Amino acid sequence: MTATLRDCAYGQAIGDALGVPFEFRPRDSYECSDMVGYGTHRQPAGTWSDDTSMALAICDSYRELGRIDTDDIRRRFVSWYRDDAYTCDRLFDIGNTTILALKRSTGLSGERDNGNGSLMRTVPLAFTSATDDEIRAVSAITHAHRISTEACVDMVLAARELIAGATPRDVAAAHGVNANKDRGDIRSGGFVRDTHEAALWCLANTESFAECVLMAVNLGDDTDTTGAVAGALAGIVYGIEGIPDTWLETLRAKDLIDACLF
Repeated sequence: MTATLRDCAYGQAIGDALGVPFEFRPRDSYECSDMVGYGTHRQPAGTWSDDTSMALAICDSYRELGRIDTDDIRRRFVSWYRDDAYTCDRLFDIGNTTILALKRSTGLSGERDNGNGSLMRTVPLAFTSATDDEIRAVSAITHAHRISTEACVDMVLAARELIAGATPRDVAAAHGVNANKDRGDIRSGGFVRDTHEAALWCLANTESFAECVLMAVNLGDDTDTTGAVAGALAGIVYGIEGIPDTWLETLRAKDLIDACLF
């Protein structure tokens, strides 16, 4: 069966929610084996973060307008930031680059502004008609440096190849990721290129949705974002039917997710 946006969005939200309790914790200082709550952000089990909120804002804009409109997407981001739109309850996690960009109404373009804050919301764009330049523009709402914009373009291309049926290992290789790298050589902090590599590496080295997202979260550090991006890709590959039922049952605000899909 052909992957749908629903597969991707639920995959992202699950990976995000798995990672939220462990964010900022060093690799191998814990083991994530199931969906739990509290931890770093003291949120109930199944709570997803800014990664999924911003992805849903993009989806909701496209659902309503049928096209990419960065002004509309920015307004929805501001509504999320200021009014808790697109959240399970309230905003509890937001990157510094994203805050500054939304306050200034322009994306940041310095070399130090290449966190993964635009990549984390990018995979659902694979299900839109977005051109490469439109993908760059969506990234540039907050992250305007070329490293960030090109990582987003590349990730959407990788996702579209997975949708078309390419294998995870072939996609990883085509996008510069060596699936045979040792785990110790995979970085999982906030740098956009590291998240890009880590997500594709996890997908290429596992054979189920659960294995992929747990591997991603257990890399440590930026656990929610690595889990979210890997989960979005794994959702494409394995479908929502590949997600453990107990995780889907625990996931919060599913009605909100569904309302934003097109």
